[in-house]
Amino acid sequence: MKRHLTIYKYFVSQHLKRLIEYRVDFLIGILSFVFIQVSGLLFLYLIFQHINAINGWTYEELILIYAMFQIPRGIDHLLTDNIWLIPRYIIRGEFDKYLLKPLNVLYSIVSERFQIEAFGELIVGVGLLIYIVPQLSITFALYDLIVIPLLIISGAVIYTSIKLLTATLAFWIKNSSSIMVIFYDIADFTKQPLSIYPKAFQFVLRNVIPFAFTSYFPSAYLLGLYDPLTITIQALVVALVSMFVAYRFWKYGLKTYESAGN
Repeated sequence: MKRHLTIYKYFVSQHLKRLIEYRVDFLIGILSFVFIQVSGLLFLYLIFQHINAINGWTYEELILIYAMFQIPRGIDHLLTDNIWLIPRYIIRGEFDKYLLKPLNVLYSIVSERFQIEAFGELIVGVGLLIYIVPQLSITFALYDLIVIPLLIISGAVIYTSIKLLTATLAFWIKNSSSIMVIFYDIADFTKQPLSIYPKAFQFVLRNVIPFAFTSYFPSAYLLGLYDPLTITIQALVVALVSMFVAYRFWKYGLKTYESAGN
């Protein structure tokens, strides 16, 4: 573990040095993510100029969901964004270099890039959370110091797992980028309350592509709709199962890899 952490710090340091060389691009990257999130909030604000609630959920409660949506997604984006490049590495024949390194292949890929632009998402998410919690009169118990971080980490793991699962398809179909985008963008539906969707789609977001555990359920917990023990156990189980399935699928795909050819 110590060796891997040392290597990771080295990779992060090297990546940050490359980013600092192009300071304007670096700042534009962060500001662009902030702008995207703010535009989403503006759209939500305009909708609530004409209605009072969506299926019983108020504007402030939807802001809470939006905040909880951004934080685990930002963590995933920050730490594991390089998974998006796996299809490109396979197509271009660049994947082989990771097989030659004396490191776990997935760890080597993930640690190669530290996506600093993700701070745009995290800044918006944390800022909204700080703003909206007093508005909703949410109070915290001592156990929330454990529960809330676990829910956020579980959400980030779910994002990473689904991203890895769809990226692994590239071992067979070569370019799985479009599939990755489709599955990843399904998470956008959880910016809204789960109850506004048909029962079948709710089932999908809870049990098949469990993005509901990245934003909706943590928000519902903060609003007092779920007890801490139940929601924490459910989130952890879903996150662990998702990562187990994704990693096993990745290992299977790795065994079938035949390198690039003409």
